[in-house]
Amino acid sequence: MEKALVALAAAIAIGLPALATAWAQSKIGAAGGGTLAEKPELSGTIIILVAIPETMVLLGFVVAYLIISR
Repeated sequence: MEKALVALAAAIAIGLPALATAWAQSKIGAAGGGTLAEKPELSGTIIILVAIPETMVLLGFVVAYLIISR
């Protein structure tokens, strides 16, 4: 039973940040597309803003690794 709970905790540590990142990137991507249509010079800023939420998933992977390897 303990292994199942550890696996569930690791899955939650990756799954919830992945869902939050997908939601955030969908909103940022839509707004970024509209912004790029009006001001193409902001493309670097939009790329950075889309990449920032990815850190949540990376931290989720780190937490899941720490949970599994304890």
